[in-house]
Amino acid sequence: MTSTERFFCSDAARIRGDSIVGTAPHGSVWILIEYRGGWPPNGFDGLNLEPGTKALVFSAAQAVRARVLLVRRHGRSRPEGPGRWAVLRYESSGAYRQQWGTWSRDEDLAQIVGALGAPGELGRPPVVLVCTHGQHDTCCAVRGRPVGRVLSGRWPDLVWECTHVGGDRFAANVVVAPDGVYYGGLDAGSSLTAVEEHLAGRIHADRLRGYTDLFPPQQAAVAGVLRRFGPAGRHDYAVVDTFRDSDRWRIRLSGRPPRPTAIDVEVRAHRTPPCRLTCRGPSMSSAVVYEVTSIRAG
Repeated sequence: MTSTERFFCSDAARIRGDSIVGTAPHGSVWILIEYRGGWPPNGFDGLNLEPGTKALVFSAAQAVRARVLLVRRHGRSRPEGPGRWAVLRYESSGAYRQQWGTWSRDEDLAQIVGALGAPGELGRPPVVLVCTHGQHDTCCAVRGRPVGRVLSGRWPDLVWECTHVGGDRFAANVVVAPDGVYYGGLDAGSSLTAVEEHLAGRIHADRLRGYTDLFPPQQAAVAGVLRRFGPAGRHDYAVVDTFRDSDRWRIRLSGRPPRPTAIDVEVRAHRTPPCRLTCRGPSMSSAVVYEVTSIRAG
């Protein structure tokens, strides 16, 4: 690349063949705030909101390690009426809980604090989040917006564009919440397939970054099993045991019939050579790659 050429981290990642496996950030609670104005580079942190309310929401989010995302519907026209907010929670039992509300004044967002302590509702459809946060990273807009457009056309009530979800170089990124499933490296066609299959209870290894309730080597183990035995539902495999020995892990999964009931997966971690990982960050960094070295079904 010459000095006059513009750098795109997602293009560079594709050329290098960067692995997306095991790259979903850990977490089980999401706070969504519909914000129809411009999104600052640092998202919620950069909003000019009433200071007391902002500090209250930020503190409550930190207490439960929630990720706060600004969201909006796709398209240039701004809907009328109050904005929406939501607290989405994934529980270890596999339950998906959601609580939604509206806000017109900054102070209305204090309702989020109460929602974080409430049980939330069961049975609501999942939310499909598409990162289009161009102020954070150019690739999120260049690759995310076409995906947001096509998914919104197919599922207008489920899909929201959102601020940074992590992994700029894997744009376009899609998160299904509160399922806690990250997909990356998507385009218009592959995003339709991934979301359609997900909603039908079939998660594929292709384009899967990981499940957010699992740690990276566990995410890699699940992806390896899905690749070996075929697509499965979000809760068709569970991590039973994890043993670490230096840069290697042995992870046991249990599967629901007709899938194997006991599977041992070995995962190895290694670092890549330093490279530029984001559009805006010129510094060179290395990334950890998780590689499945063996899968044995009991």
